[in-house]
Amino acid sequence: MKPRGKKLIGSSGTRARRAGLFAALSLPLGMAAAHAQETVLRQITVEAESDDTLVQDGYVAKQDRLGTKVDTPIVEIPQAISTVTQDQIEDQKPRTLNESLGYTAGANPNSFGFDTRYDAFFLRGFPAYYNGMFRDGLRQYNGPSAWFKTEPYGIEGVTILKGPASSLYGISGPGGLVNVVTKRPKDEQFREVEILGGTYDRAQVGFDFSGPANDSGSILYRMTGLGRLSNTELPGYPDDKAYFAPAVTFQPDEDTRLTILGELSHSVTGGTAAFYNPAYGMVSDIYEGDPNYNDFTQTQGRIGYEFEHRVNDWLMLRQNLRFNAVDADIEYSGHYPSGADLARYWGHYTEDMKNFVVDNMAQFEFDTGDASHTAVAGVDYAWADYDAHSGIGYVSAEDTADTPAPYAGGQRMNNVGIYLHDQVEWSDFTLFASGRYDWVDTKSIAADETESTQKDDAFSYRLGLSYRTEWGIVPYVNYSTSFSPNIGLVYDDVTSDVGRAARPTVGTQKEIGVKYEVPDYNAIITASLFDIDQEDGVVFDASTGINKQRQLDLNSRGFEIEANASLDNGFSVIASYTHLRMKIESGAEGTDGNELSATPNDIFSLWGHYLFQDGSLAGLGLGAGIRYVGSSYGDDQNTFENEARTFVDAALSYDFGAKNPAWDGVMLQVNAKNLFNEQKPICSAGYCYKDEGRSVFGSLRYRF
Repeated sequence: MKPRGKKLIGSSGTRARRAGLFAALSLPLGMAAAHAQETVLRQITVEAESDDTLVQDGYVAKQDRLGTKVDTPIVEIPQAISTVTQDQIEDQKPRTLNESLGYTAGANPNSFGFDTRYDAFFLRGFPAYYNGMFRDGLRQYNGPSAWFKTEPYGIEGVTILKGPASSLYGISGPGGLVNVVTKRPKDEQFREVEILGGTYDRAQVGFDFSGPANDSGSILYRMTGLGRLSNTELPGYPDDKAYFAPAVTFQPDEDTRLTILGELSHSVTGGTAAFYNPAYGMVSDIYEGDPNYNDFTQTQGRIGYEFEHRVNDWLMLRQNLRFNAVDADIEYSGHYPSGADLARYWGHYTEDMKNFVVDNMAQFEFDTGDASHTAVAGVDYAWADYDAHSGIGYVSAEDTADTPAPYAGGQRMNNVGIYLHDQVEWSDFTLFASGRYDWVDTKSIAADETESTQKDDAFSYRLGLSYRTEWGIVPYVNYSTSFSPNIGLVYDDVTSDVGRAARPTVGTQKEIGVKYEVPDYNAIITASLFDIDQEDGVVFDASTGINKQRQLDLNSRGFEIEANASLDNGFSVIASYTHLRMKIESGAEGTDGNELSATPNDIFSLWGHYLFQDGSLAGLGLGAGIRYVGSSYGDDQNTFENEARTFVDAALSYDFGAKNPAWDGVMLQVNAKNLFNEQKPICSAGYCYKDEGRSVFGSLRYRF
């Protein structure tokens, strides 16, 4: 065994940055000087991404740390991985994390209609919003209603790892995980201010400053912030936010780096997003919310760090740590039949959610014969706890607000996991072998403050193999498992108020696929076949009119194909198609063998963006996208169907600096979501919601 050559901290290959485009010089060299005033040379574009843990080039991600916990070319990872890059975020201007996933294969953020309160998405048919949320490679626990909200302006990318991933990351679901990458300090000066306004009086101001804080460049900083005041299409339903995210990196030498990442934000959205359901499987135009009592106020914060130090040629140490907390205060209301009319009730719900996680790992790089190894051994620890209070009144909003909400329950969870991963490269083969053991202690507290405890432990693993051909085609195969204890109570009988601690969710996946890195083009195409079994999954059941969780066994089987490209001619494209069948193996009475509700068999999306580089239209950008969501069942009994729907998005931008250097860095952009105002009911577990209508907004950005 011998160590491999020394690598510098953060040196994950050449940093992928797009160079500026230069005007063609068609005149002979001797005449060029006489016509110099007619020739425009564009400057190198300074981009927002740091290329620290997620290396990207346009719409194409090149290298990431998520699939292996070490920097690895994405095309060589034997598991399906999708990415949302910084350029895609800037072109599409998503307002929520859900919107940013709208063009991702295997992801479905369309099951609950318009609801900006939560990022409730599904991966390969499985709900992933509780056990599939990660930030910067660390688990991010959500409480029953206190969910950590992601601000798209504060991130530089999203990585979606499809299928079970517990062998490295511990608690996570069988559908996969979504990892949000926080904006990190850059080693070059970057300054940006942006104003935005549009439909429903939306007004927003954002800023993003980064660069070296001292002459030597050993200290880097970043400060990202945003302020927003906005209404929505629902009366008394705001979308206001104040967001600040400071970050600083200390790198005293080439072998050591410490990055501190923080956030403090305060948001106010509507407490009610639903419409009255007059009968099972039907939704009316009567908005459930009371405009005078409808605030969902949430304050959240996080603080943590990423530390890494190279000890010698073959050993690197890393420690990632974060604490975050969410305080949620929800005013909500609804209607119920009272004779021939409707009467109103008002509810008040508060919840405090806190969690802490620390991940310690050692990375070893060595050779055994002709095989090169990158191995990771680690141990992580996490705890999470929440307490909730819930009250409901039938007199008035004022009476409900003045009455203290009684205790509604809580939970405490402690988790320790140890893991080992070996990434072996031999000839053109790459073998991944990962194993992990988790121990979890859970204490659940009922509304009457009686306590129950539960201890869970499990071994999870992954085996994967890929082969890189000389044509850029990389076939792969993997088998992986997942393990996830669940936060919150579940109800075997959703008509009862008697709940229990949920059993852990376990999953296994068989997957084969192929990745194609198109030679001489900045383009990657991925196709995969998957078969996932899940036991004791947790889903919402709203058949009684109140969302409650229950457990069931599921099987997801299907295929995905996805293409991402950013070409030298200014054209970028994202295309994806997902076909799956989500079968209930064991669920509520009368549902075995049926398909899971609100899970379409087919989802297709296509987004293209073209930037004119030369001529009179230089600097003009045109973008358009289509999202097709196929039909699905509206309940698990499969008694009625949701209609298929098609959403069209568009973008128009102009870079003023493309033709006039004096305006370098100034960008005007207009984005439209659901351009043709497609609005249809969408029902899940028998309860029905409504899609959001058209929204249009414009932004003016200045980078300097």
